[in-house]
Amino acid sequence: MPKNIFSRGRSRTLTRHHKIAMAGVATLGAAAIGLSAVPSGASTKTTTEAAQPAAVAFSTEQIKDVKASVTDQMASATVKAEQIAAKKKADAAAAAKKKAAAEAAKKKAEAARKAKEAASRDAKRAQVKKAAAKSYPNNLDGWIRESLDVMKKHGIPGSYDGIKRNIIRESSGNPKAINNWDINAINGVPSKGLLQVIPPTFKAYHVPGTSWDIYNPVANITAACNYAADKYGSMDNVFGAY
Repeated sequence: MPKNIFSRGRSRTLTRHHKIAMAGVATLGAAAIGLSAVPSGASTKTTTEAAQPAAVAFSTEQIKDVKASVTDQMASATVKAEQIAAKKKADAAAAAKKKAAAEAAKKKAEAARKAKEAASRDAKRAQVKKAAAKSYPNNLDGWIRESLDVMKKHGIPGSYDGIKRNIIRESSGNPKAINNWDINAINGVPSKGLLQVIPPTFKAYHVPGTSWDIYNPVANITAACNYAADKYGSMDNVFGAY
């Protein structure tokens, strides 16, 4: 049997060539497949570089935006809270100012009232002092005038002329005059003084602020005029025994 021209060693060599050829065929086949997938108008340039997976880009921009948004919201809430607090503070200050103004006005009004009352008291004291300082002559004219001032304070009517006219008729202007002969004297209560007043009448119609002495000119005139005002409307209406 003739010796096989393809020795074992050669067989290995052919096998390597075959592998190379097969690799070439595989490569060509892949290239053909790639070309068949490329559109007619596209470039037919090929590359032997293996396709690399697309790199995934990780960015912090969105996270920063979210963080910034949250920060802005917090800042806005803080500003709003500060504005509310400032408004409350301003309102409280305005209320306190209004209250202080009201209290100041109240105090001012109270001070004015007290000052007015004090002025009124001073005026009254001045009038009393003036009245107290007023002097009257110790005669018929002075007695009548002083009696008229007392009567005026107590609202007792009467005039200078009406009083004087009745005094002249009753006692001729003698403050110590006494009637010991009329019915009153017979009854034990004689008429006395300028206007001839009996003791019971003097006591009943005595005017506060005057003497209790029935012979005192001012006290006698004032009591008699008080009685005449009650019985006749005024001493001016008396023209005889009363």
